[in-house]
Amino acid sequence: MKMPIALAEERRESSLSSKVIPKARREGPGAPNLADYDQARREFSWERARRELDGLPGGGGLNICHEAVDRHAAGPLRDHLAIRWLGKNGEISGTTYGQLLRLTSRFANLLRSLGVAKGDRVFVLAGRIPELYIAALGTLKHRVVFCPLFSAFGPEPIRARLAIGRAKVLVTTQSLYERKIKPLRAQLPFLEHIILIGEGHQTADVPGTMDYSRSMAEASDSYTIEPTDPEDAALLHFTSGTTGTPKGALHVHEAVVAHHITGKLALDFHPNDIFWCTADPGWVTGTSYGIIAPLTSGITSIVDEGDFDPARWYEILQSHKVTVWYSAPTAIRMLMKAGTDLVHRYDLRSLRFLSSVGEPLNSEAVLWSQEAFGLPFHDNWWQTETGGIMIANFASMDVRPGSMGRPLPGIEAAIVREKEDGSVEEIREPGAEGELALRPGWPSMFRAYWEDSARYKKCFAGGFYLTGDLARQDGDGYFWFVGRKDDVIKTSGHLVGPFEVESALLEHKAVAESAVIGKPDPVALEIVKAFVVLRAGFQPGEELLRELLGFARTRLGAAIAPREIEFVNSLPRTRSGKIMRRLLKARELGLPEGDISTLEAGYVHG
Repeated sequence: MKMPIALAEERRESSLSSKVIPKARREGPGAPNLADYDQARREFSWERARRELDGLPGGGGLNICHEAVDRHAAGPLRDHLAIRWLGKNGEISGTTYGQLLRLTSRFANLLRSLGVAKGDRVFVLAGRIPELYIAALGTLKHRVVFCPLFSAFGPEPIRARLAIGRAKVLVTTQSLYERKIKPLRAQLPFLEHIILIGEGHQTADVPGTMDYSRSMAEASDSYTIEPTDPEDAALLHFTSGTTGTPKGALHVHEAVVAHHITGKLALDFHPNDIFWCTADPGWVTGTSYGIIAPLTSGITSIVDEGDFDPARWYEILQSHKVTVWYSAPTAIRMLMKAGTDLVHRYDLRSLRFLSSVGEPLNSEAVLWSQEAFGLPFHDNWWQTETGGIMIANFASMDVRPGSMGRPLPGIEAAIVREKEDGSVEEIREPGAEGELALRPGWPSMFRAYWEDSARYKKCFAGGFYLTGDLARQDGDGYFWFVGRKDDVIKTSGHLVGPFEVESALLEHKAVAESAVIGKPDPVALEIVKAFVVLRAGFQPGEELLRELLGFARTRLGAAIAPREIEFVNSLPRTRSGKIMRRLLKARELGLPEGDISTLEAGYVHG
């Protein structure tokens, strides 16, 4: 009997994960910041971590922009390079901490002139351009909530997020405005100000918008941050759920304590590091570790506007002497496909520490990186809701390929199981699978789902935050990812809620019903696959298939739209009407179907 593909791959991965890559032996100034894991956990306190930051002068509280920019600009790092920007067409520019102070102050004053007040939401829809980083930090300086949007989103995901967050200000480029915002403008009556960034500074006057360059030039570069309570709202990141609208996870200014200390302990930041986080700020990693954490540490960040290209990436690592590199498993697997020979054409000896996040990094990729770079990628785990790294493979520990690592000092993680009465119990048996749970209390823990207290309340039980991820813990304290408890799809590091995709497909005149699953993929981890039931009068065929794929891509954008669509006669549902995505996925992968006793009568597998 032929073994199902998914089971065969699981067994192969298990054999690879049994290998161990010994920890690097580094002494002296370059020694790991977290040298002794057990000692660090015993001695750690969040209050001590808080004291590594300055706080606002005169006891005025804690403000992310002050810790990331202003305090460095007022000291010996004033002329140190904060951001080195690499344009997609070969342009290179640099911004020092002193320059960043003035630019973020101008943006804060611009918001003040518009009447934008504490707690209002400023959304930014842009690629990785310098203005995005200035707007993000200037927004935080003004004590306004920063809400990033991924520029590859289609109009519908953008509209939904702007509407849920009731955006008061949107900063975007002229081209993105024309293509994605202008058609939605009538549906966004609460959006008072749109600030346009001109590509190549060629912005024309567009009715109902403001010019970024002109407005910044008119603003003062002197700004005093007003008292900021650590619990003041600072960041609103959207993540997908299995049903309903996207969830807005709200973080506060105190999150900067976790951003800073995890940069030091999990990413092993040292003075004078050159750091490159490849994540887009439209996702939480690109904000927490592409903007905030490296700046609070006073190091130089590389920002690359260009798209993924193996040769380009290796050239960046070589030319800019990157020392710490934080990337995503999908990108690492794509580098693997390009081959080791390409890596060896470049001088990458400056690299000191490699890390990854976004989805599980398979064992083969860790072992490949050891061969290709002489260094393993150190995988870590966290979520939009946690705001910062929670579990990591540290520089001072052996790397177990395929493992998420061990919890950060100050983080208490456990494997739990839900009981019949709805409570949870901790599972202490090594290797037992259950839901990964964290004890609340770390500074970057989300404080709410935006205007959805019931949804937020469901995330907590028995003194734990329930992550929705299934995992196991081995006898040495390493955690291993098993899968999602719900139907959320992890594709190329992005969380995609099936409901959002299904809803978009249902807008097409040919679609009567749709159901979406994640299908395993060797590069993206999963791809989005949709099953579609057609309305009467429509026939399945190649032409309609291409039309639906294009329709979904236009509505949702490439990051969310399905890569595959299969026409079926009907969808499996429970007798209460809930689509059984689990059954669709099991049949797709050739896995056991499990209990189907609740299946709606008359279901026919298409």
